Amino acid sequence: MLGPGLSELTVLALIPTLGVTELLVIFLIIVVIFGASKLPQLGRGLGEGISNFKKGLKEKEAEREALEDGEKVQPK
Repeated sequence: MLGPGLSELTVLALIPTLGVTELLVIFLIIVVIFGASKLPQLGRGLGEGISNFKKGLKEKEAEREALEDGEKVQPK
């Protein structure tokens, strides 16, 4: 429940967008916290996490479609 007179569009309009300046500040804070030498490792780990997540989604989607078609799914 959003409250009286508030719709989803009103709430979304209240969320500010991030501009270039804000993104640079966030990046600088990350560099200060983790150091420049750790950034490649952070990026690599984030990329692997995203690819594993997408792979899992595709596997679940294929499993769901197989179950809908009545096929027997082998657990991995």
